[in-house]
Amino acid sequence: MTGVRAVVTTGIYCVPGCSARPHPDNVRHHPSAAAAEVAGYRACHRCRPYRVDLDATGPPLVTRAVELIAAGLLDDTDEAGLAGRLATSARHLRRCVVEHLGATPDQLARSRRAHLARRLLDDTDLPVADVAFAAGFGSLRQFNRQMRDTFGEAPRALRARRRRADRLVADGGLALRFPDLPNVDLASWLDRRADEAAPGVEHVSGSGYRRVITVHGDPGVLEIRPGPDGALLVVHVPRLHGLTGLMHRARLLVTDRAPWDPVEPAVRAAVGGRDAVGRIVGRLGRPVPGLGPLGLTHAFPTPAALLGATDDDLGPDAEAVRAAARRIGGQSAEGLCTQP
Repeated sequence: MTGVRAVVTTGIYCVPGCSARPHPDNVRHHPSAAAAEVAGYRACHRCRPYRVDLDATGPPLVTRAVELIAAGLLDDTDEAGLAGRLATSARHLRRCVVEHLGATPDQLARSRRAHLARRLLDDTDLPVADVAFAAGFGSLRQFNRQMRDTFGEAPRALRARRRRADRLVADGGLALRFPDLPNVDLASWLDRRADEAAPGVEHVSGSGYRRVITVHGDPGVLEIRPGPDGALLVVHVPRLHGLTGLMHRARLLVTDRAPWDPVEPAVRAAVGGRDAVGRIVGRLGRPVPGLGPLGLTHAFPTPAALLGATDDDLGPDAEAVRAAARRIGGQSAEGLCTQP
């Protein structure tokens, strides 16, 4: 979502393309949903802007800040911490983000938490307290206040308002609709993943895509499968903290904007084949028992595990694999901003 339109006579804001047709004189444009919310507008019940992911166009500093906010960074740090990740000052970051998106980084993060919580209230039967935790709120009081500020109602009232077809039922795991996946051909994407899947780590079948993930040091499983109205994300994790980051990374994966783990394609390029990747996974990946029937056996080796491995473990392309591991392990997400 790169901008919204707000209607002064109704106090609501909509995504572009909403079927509502207000008089042009009553429409005000805002560069982001958060900017509209800061100005006192609430999300349209017809087009449901909270189902569209936070996105941005602009200078690299702003787009990278939005990526980190969407990944949940401000759930665990403050604006100064975000600025430090981007090699700039908090004051400069705030000025740039407000200039291009009409809201501060903290306001964008609060809007993002509220939007994710609203989707969880719609799509799942999670208890309200679990929704607050999964969306990144620090307390139920903060959660209730933000939901009232953003949507005008308490969380329980918002859940009662959900549409009949909103609730998703999955055979185990937490099922969520992907927000806004324009131009994604899921069948073609699954075919490509089948050709590139790391043996033991990823598996593609008629029911969709599965992969082993690691969340806060514990293994889990992520699934991407066809749903009733588009792609469906199903996560099996021991704790819901970090759900925002999982959803963001899964969206980047299914839209071909980034791999789940950059070390995987780097190792594949170094060894030149799935069989060799599977051998490295079997020797150096963390075993994950109980998932064999799903075609999953290991988490992908970390750069540290690859760097500490013997030539026998890595095979004939050992030096190329180590070079890839050093490159990925030492990558910085920053270097994007030069202050004026």
